[in-house]
Amino acid sequence: MIENQGTRAQKIVTIYDDIYDLPDCRAYYRAMDHAGFRTAHFAAAAFRDALLAVKKERGLDRVRVVDFASGCGIAAQLMRFDIALEDVRSRYRDAWLDEAGTIDVVNADKSWLSEQAQFGSDRFLGIDIAGKALAYGRDVGIFDEVFPENLQDTPPSDALAAELAEVDLIVECGSVAHMLPDALDRLLSACTRKPWVITSPIRGNDTDEALSVLAAHGLSVDRHVTAAFPHRAFSGPAEQQRAIENAQRRGYDTTGFEAEGRFHAQIFLAKPA
Repeated sequence: MIENQGTRAQKIVTIYDDIYDLPDCRAYYRAMDHAGFRTAHFAAAAFRDALLAVKKERGLDRVRVVDFASGCGIAAQLMRFDIALEDVRSRYRDAWLDEAGTIDVVNADKSWLSEQAQFGSDRFLGIDIAGKALAYGRDVGIFDEVFPENLQDTPPSDALAAELAEVDLIVECGSVAHMLPDALDRLLSACTRKPWVITSPIRGNDTDEALSVLAAHGLSVDRHVTAAFPHRAFSGPAEQQRAIENAQRRGYDTTGFEAEGRFHAQIFLAKPA
């Protein structure tokens, strides 16, 4: 889920919904490759910095990380393994994937990731309503545990609540947290110690409610962690015009950004005040 139409009553739909929850990730990553998806490249670097910072501040060697609205886990993948977004994107350009079965893809990805160096021994959890995508991320070794739960409508399960009690860092790559303030509230309410939250909303998405939720939980938000960076290309003129209007409505200058043909995103970092 990538775009916010602006009201909570509206159903959020994107051009990628039909490939978001599949038993392997090739269709999704091929579409993202075609659209020039770049957010994970910039966001993961900031996420890794936050991971190191929270470890240092809390004197921890190992932390528990939640990838919220994770899909198949690109943010966690780039945080956990010493690989680049281009390494991931290029894998799925290979022609053998055209006819490969899901089991073959999962086994190949699991084998590939098992050969990659890891940055540490941190525990990664995936949360999303997309159960098939989550299962893929767990099966290939991106996630240690996954929770296909809809926190916008229901509280976390007992199993998820037990994990959240020990969470130090929540990451979110793609702006869903800012469209689901009720889910964010339930997530933070289950955390025994206040976690850091780092997220990469699309410029122009409605972040006001989510920022209010973060403040209500005692978190102070820094909106200037990085400069704006490209997210992906627009699907067409209508999507571009809508993005320009949304960004301008929230006070952004779109010259050189959305006006040039791409969504742009930014990093918000929330820490205990």
